[in-house]
Amino acid sequence: MMHQGTHFLQIPGPSPVPADVLAATGRQVIDHRGPEFGELGSKLLRDIKKIFKTQHDVVIFPASGTGAWEAALANLFSPGDRIATFETGHFASLWSRMAIKLGLKPTTLGTNWRAGADPAVIEDALRQDRNHEIRAVCIVHNETSTGSTSRLADIRAAIDAANHPALFVVDTISGLASADLRMDEWGIDVVVSGSQKGLMLPPGLSFNAVGPKALEASKAGGMPRSYWDWSEMIAINKSGYFPYTPATNLLFGLSLVLDKLLDEGLEAVFARHERLAEATRRAVQAWGLENLCNSPIHYSPVLTTVMMPEGHSADAYRRIALEKFNMSLGSGLSKVADKVFRIGHLGNINELTLAGTLAGCEMSLDLAGVPHQRGGVDVAMKYLTETA
Repeated sequence: MMHQGTHFLQIPGPSPVPADVLAATGRQVIDHRGPEFGELGSKLLRDIKKIFKTQHDVVIFPASGTGAWEAALANLFSPGDRIATFETGHFASLWSRMAIKLGLKPTTLGTNWRAGADPAVIEDALRQDRNHEIRAVCIVHNETSTGSTSRLADIRAAIDAANHPALFVVDTISGLASADLRMDEWGIDVVVSGSQKGLMLPPGLSFNAVGPKALEASKAGGMPRSYWDWSEMIAINKSGYFPYTPATNLLFGLSLVLDKLLDEGLEAVFARHERLAEATRRAVQAWGLENLCNSPIHYSPVLTTVMMPEGHSADAYRRIALEKFNMSLGSGLSKVADKVFRIGHLGNINELTLAGTLAGCEMSLDLAGVPHQRGGVDVAMKYLTETA
């Protein structure tokens, strides 16, 4: 079906790519061994550290976020090693599954699809691990399936309170450059991320930010690896180059994105996301619908996951939004398939984008016959006006 106007891509990633960033990725390819590339590589490897708020190395792989997770596990652990996870949703459960495939022994400390990870549960488990068999605590920062964000500083404090040597490994694939992250201040040993969410790029780049404790662990152990090896990458990155052909055109785009984010200022970026998220939640509440995340301290600034009333299909509702208004909303995953829809409000977004998104949601609720109260868009606009 042909649609006029702009497609509203309101899934929680990949997020829309700004026009100038998209144009940057369409530049002619350059010699990845030449001096121009060396300058580009040095600049973006320096600037990307500011986004992770770290003084340590950030390794960039041509891969999805899943590849970055495998890189982290392969560099840190050997088959048979125990790691601890907390299942806050679909993606947290996937990392346990990957660990099993790689021969690791993951332990799920708790499960809650309506909130972030519980630091008290993590602390208690680590206190009970008197032989220090757990090598790492692996947490999803922003759980894209549920719309909940774990409080990483509190989890770091729980690990410290247990006086446990476990590494702290964090997936912020959907959180980076949207939700506050402070790698060094919060004592995170490895941060895993990807390009297609808050960084406003096409899929294809992934990141491992590596702290000194993790780097030492990788030198002493880990699995056999070649492509994913941190040591070779970090050594060659010092001159701005990569050990194999990088995703040159995505790096053009990344360089521009970093300029844009640093020009806006990370604190302003986070505040913008928090404000648009609050407007979205107010609209959902005004409609009489329920946020899947029911813990206010864990509300995500990246997306809002909305529960459908009993007996109504979220997928049918999403289909109407797409067919009638050319708007894509996120689907429910695994345990909440067809029970929720997800509104992405991340990346290249402002008040008018959000107002159009919420208008499309409200009109689609009418057309789909979903029980609700009208006026959610008005409530959101009032809040945005008052806080402008």
